[in-house]
Amino acid sequence: MKKALATSALGLVALGAHAQSSVTLYGIVDTGIGYQSSSTSLGSTTGGHSAVKMVNGIWAGSRFGLKGAEDLGGGTKAIFQLEEGFNSASGAESVSGLMFSRQAYVGVANATYGTFTAGRQYTAYYSLLSPYSPTTWLTGAYGAHPGDIDSLDTLYRANNSLVYTSPSMYGLTVSGSYSLGGVAGSTNAGSTISGAVQYLNGPFGIAAGYQRINNSTPGGGAWGANSTTSNNGAQAGVSGINNGYQTAQAQQRVAVTGGYAFSSQWDVSFSYSNVQYIAGTNSSFHSQATFNTGGAVLHFKPLTALDLAAGYSYTRATEANGISSAASYQQFNLSQYYSLSKRTGLYALEAYQRAGGQTLGTNGKSIINATADIGDGQNSAPSSSRSQVAVGVGIITRF
Repeated sequence: MKKALATSALGLVALGAHAQSSVTLYGIVDTGIGYQSSSTSLGSTTGGHSAVKMVNGIWAGSRFGLKGAEDLGGGTKAIFQLEEGFNSASGAESVSGLMFSRQAYVGVANATYGTFTAGRQYTAYYSLLSPYSPTTWLTGAYGAHPGDIDSLDTLYRANNSLVYTSPSMYGLTVSGSYSLGGVAGSTNAGSTISGAVQYLNGPFGIAAGYQRINNSTPGGGAWGANSTTSNNGAQAGVSGINNGYQTAQAQQRVAVTGGYAFSSQWDVSFSYSNVQYIAGTNSSFHSQATFNTGGAVLHFKPLTALDLAAGYSYTRATEANGISSAASYQQFNLSQYYSLSKRTGLYALEAYQRAGGQTLGTNGKSIINATADIGDGQNSAPSSSRSQVAVGVGIITRF
């Protein structure tokens, strides 16, 4: 149960607490059991074996956080949010060395003028496109487009970010974000720029966005710790899908998502994305690689306590860097969620992916057969073969 606590009662600011200030403590604990076929280490195409293991944060990432607001008068309030992810199976931090790995920002909000925040947070691209992401009902671990290549799940949180989001005007919302790279002598290296627009009209909604992430090393090469979307010095979102393009000078994404609710029981969402890995003078690969993905999810709610969903996505790369048979990935997903209460539920997830064609190996030069990598929950342990199956069951509770 979410608990709104007076700031003074929480003991964070005992003196000078404003009468209209509040702090909310909240969280999610999600733990289950998962099966994955043909699991191997990232970059390897041999030795794959099936695995059954305890899994964490499959339906929604386990976390705890604090968020608060203080009325500044004139319709304006100061806001903040601190959110940490953790592994409920082991108690470990979700990202080693980051105390608030999910979000850490402060800002101001006004119903007339919009919201401006600064800190570690989601980009404008993700925030406005995510309501129609496949992860809404299929989860990111199993249902994100292969490897979350188009950043429609939560892998790409950006450090040093300034984000502005407008109020909704006749159903239209716009947002923009810029993340400072912090590289001496360069305002572009390591930075992230993003913009998005969203339109809502009754049962219909649509959003479009742009996002560019620049390597902290000009010209590409090893993705340095200064890059705004790096996690503890490592590049975010590396998977069996894009492993050969880690040394890109920049990643660029353009995407459109949308949805329509036919009734209180049926709704459908769709998404299309174009992802580019741009080569620089220091990149291991020499030509731009482009991945196009299209997908759709059908959600059905036959009972008040039961949600069912089915999804499909198709991803295809371009023929570049000596590749004559472009990599492709077809992914099929099913999900079932049963609410035990408003805060607690049981879930089951099933996914299958089939890869085809060729891609680049870890060194960014050798051409290898494309291998399967379901969603983004298997990024560190993709399949060693063309196919992969993943099944998971679990329990989630919110407070």
